[in-house]
Amino acid sequence: MQIIQSLSQVSGRYQALFVDLWGCVHDGVRAIPGAVEALTAYRRAGGRIVLVTNSPRPREGVAKQIAGFGVPEDAYDAIATSGDSARLALFRGAVGSRVWHLGPDHDLGFFEPPAILSDPITITRVPLDQAEGVVCTGPFDPQADPSVMRPEFLAAKTRGLKLLCANPDIVVDRGEVREWCAGALAELYSEMGGESLYFGKPHPPIYDLARRRLAAVADVSDSAILAIGDGPLTDAAGAMGEDLDLLFISGGLGAAETGTVQGGSPDPAKLEVYLAETGVVPTYVIGTLR
Repeated sequence: MQIIQSLSQVSGRYQALFVDLWGCVHDGVRAIPGAVEALTAYRRAGGRIVLVTNSPRPREGVAKQIAGFGVPEDAYDAIATSGDSARLALFRGAVGSRVWHLGPDHDLGFFEPPAILSDPITITRVPLDQAEGVVCTGPFDPQADPSVMRPEFLAAKTRGLKLLCANPDIVVDRGEVREWCAGALAELYSEMGGESLYFGKPHPPIYDLARRRLAAVADVSDSAILAIGDGPLTDAAGAMGEDLDLLFISGGLGAAETGTVQGGSPDPAKLEVYLAETGVVPTYVIGTLR
């Protein structure tokens, strides 16, 4: 494991990057300037970039969102979202045709059939007591503890409903505020004895999608792909499971634990403890993407 100061120190060894968004390229409010500069420089040098995100939104929705944050189109080649992976499963009948949507209204785009499916089933959103399955794109209130959903989950579990999780992230930091994500709800449902289905990082479906997105613009072997992310349970676990080299961002979710100050590098001793506790085995570590 090597602590580096800039992406350019190692980027020449790779033809493509799989880059996490939240905590690496933006903070949920605005783009991280150094990250955008590093990515655009990498592309100018001939590298390819696929943004691999656990957002429940379709890639078009993510592109619009990050443009609003200040991430330009020339900072990436393609986007692979857990939402797109999960939508393919939904419209193939993974949790039935009548579903209860657990999530905010701004995620309703999730229920638009994917264009690449020639024969999607018809999905109808219904109340929980009429549902054949649950689609979780996130909590109704991201500040509320996931346990508030126990009554609904008990009812769903008792009826044997499967829960499709469109975003395996447990938490994210929106600016300075930490919020719960769909992954925390799916984790609770599984702990209660229900069955949760996952399609984003660290699970294989989103990496299969990312490779297809990459193949549309370049022929790159796995050994020439560098994964970049800050989530131990998602980005890191996914890269390790896919046998991809990993650049771990210590200044994201683990900033406090690794002693990473804004714009700086992690404290080596704290980093060592954190990596041991989380089981993350990175190829490289950097404080923030720059």
